[in-house]
Amino acid sequence: MKSTTAVFTVLISIGLAKASLADYQLHILHINDLHSRIEPINKYDSTCSAEDDVAGECFGGVARVATKINELRDRLVAAGENVIVLDAGDQFQGSLMYTTYKGDVEVEFMNMIGFDAMAVGNHEFDDGPGNLARFVEKADFPIVSGNIGATAGSVLDGKVVPHLVLNVGGERVALLSALAVDTAETSSPGADIQFSDEVTSLSDQVAALEAQGIDKIIALNHVGLTKDKEIAEKVAGLDAVIGGHSHTLFSNTIEGGIPYPLMIEGAKAVKVPVVQAYAYSKFVGHLKLTFDESGIVTAAEGDTILLDSSVVPNATIAARVAELAGPIEELKARFVAKTSVEIVGSRDVCRAGECSMGNLVTDAMLAQTRDQGVQIAIQNGGGLRASIDAGDITMGEVLTVLPFQNTLATLRIAGSGILAALENGVGKVEEGAGRFPQVSGLHYVWDPAAPAGSRIVEAIVVGPDGGTTPLDPDAVYGVVTNNYLRSGGDGYSAFAEQAIDAYDFGPSLEIVVADYLRAKGTYTPFTEERISTK
Repeated sequence: MKSTTAVFTVLISIGLAKASLADYQLHILHINDLHSRIEPINKYDSTCSAEDDVAGECFGGVARVATKINELRDRLVAAGENVIVLDAGDQFQGSLMYTTYKGDVEVEFMNMIGFDAMAVGNHEFDDGPGNLARFVEKADFPIVSGNIGATAGSVLDGKVVPHLVLNVGGERVALLSALAVDTAETSSPGADIQFSDEVTSLSDQVAALEAQGIDKIIALNHVGLTKDKEIAEKVAGLDAVIGGHSHTLFSNTIEGGIPYPLMIEGAKAVKVPVVQAYAYSKFVGHLKLTFDESGIVTAAEGDTILLDSSVVPNATIAARVAELAGPIEELKARFVAKTSVEIVGSRDVCRAGECSMGNLVTDAMLAQTRDQGVQIAIQNGGGLRASIDAGDITMGEVLTVLPFQNTLATLRIAGSGILAALENGVGKVEEGAGRFPQVSGLHYVWDPAAPAGSRIVEAIVVGPDGGTTPLDPDAVYGVVTNNYLRSGGDGYSAFAEQAIDAYDFGPSLEIVVADYLRAKGTYTPFTEERISTK
């Protein structure tokens, strides 16, 4: 395993502005969690229809990201300002663009836009470390993550740098990064990749950089807001934290947004700005930092910028997107069914309680396997990636909701194992973790105020005729889930360790759901207190 504390410095010069002996200003343009939203998105964060795009009802898409970053960078550079462009990870996974091209599209557009660095996100491991290594080799910019260790000789060995130093307008600006340590559970890094503690890793690297006389140090993390706040508090020497992973809306103008920047009291009584730019190509963040001659941040300001229809897509990139989309348009356009109202699959709902998308997906899973003796379906809320608006449902929308190409997995397991799975599922709701269990054939009550591991209050098995019986810890039940959870993903170790007669090779989940909807013709979304709180 490579040391994550070794000094590994990449020196890159950016910009022509010269640092003064006093204040130094740095502009950071940033995105995170693009999740392969190469094409414009609708208000539900799924791929926007051509009709809605023409009507001006779409957001984002990589061509708008290019327009806004180029516009801001060109203006700032012309004014003699210092600018860097960063991505806080999770370019992979979330649309047919990734399913089809496996990261080649994402890196092509990042190269065209001209990013200066990117952090590794957990979903960059979804197709194993080999696919991430291929992405790194194609990138014209460094990929950074300091708490990842790759076994010597493995495919990722030496590909990702622990930190780097940019020469920006005559000043050395260090970038370092941490990736969430539960990536082994949330993705597929494999046995050759290890993860060290985020705070310890960053602290060690800051010390190494300060020993080189570097006093401008930025963390470009993919750990989520809760951990970013802890990092800002505990890692002495950080000047700012640019984050991702939790898809948090920071905005000074949109209702419900967290103030941008969020100022956190740091380890040396210094305020540390923490920012994110939501997700899915919908925003670009712009953080302006002012440093004094000692390298202390004396001012931090900025905001996220909504990429709505007023942002004209970059013509060159838009044309290339259309070219790449051609081979998959026919599949995306296939009619599946109709829905009377929106099917809610939003992150904030499906990772905290019952959602109508969760009911749809688990009902489809259970309907597919009832004749195999299956009684209960469990799907992680994090596997549901978008909502579907009212009207016609296309295959493209179904694939946007379920982009991971998971297959159905069936197993038999004791009720005690199901209870352990449910406890795991509700154990990290405060962090917005994707493990939250959506269910069918089961109702459960949980207590948000109880400590993790003891939150399940009651679990009731619901039969096909609507009859109910308490879940018996000693009885064995038939369960259907997806192959990711069955193999222990998202912390569902009970499924991996206690399963009897497990079978992971059922139909793809998106096909199961599409067939279920097609048989319905018109689907009416619903919730019914399958999941409730004490």
